[in-house]
Amino acid sequence: MSTSARLHQINIVVSDLDVSIAFYRRLGLEFVVDAAHTSHAQCELADGIVVALDTEAAVAQFTPTWTAPTGGPRVAFAFGLASAEAVDKLYAELVAAGFAGLREPWSAEWGVRYATVLDPDAVPADLQARL
Repeated sequence: MSTSARLHQINIVVSDLDVSIAFYRRLGLEFVVDAAHTSHAQCELADGIVVALDTEAAVAQFTPTWTAPTGGPRVAFAFGLASAEAVDKLYAELVAAGFAGLREPWSAEWGVRYATVLDPDAVPADLQARL
């Protein structure tokens, strides 16, 4: 007998829930904070997948051996935009709002406009649009 699984949820461990919610809101994700557990917020995407944010303190409570990762990021997100101009504009808005730009907008030879910003915990968020 085989068991099939479907990706249901992506959890991101964050150091500051409010700042992370503000960052991802600028990328089009609307999070709801759990009133009973204010160290957790989630956003349900159109396809039913949930993106959840949990504070480091919350994760340490239910996973006692957890420690913050060191080195490079272990995950990255890509956000599609309608145009190259939209990539440039959103990158500029995020950097102006105080978020770190990792790579300024550039046009790849395979026909995609890219830029990369970092969320408040240095997780890369690629902005991209077909040229």
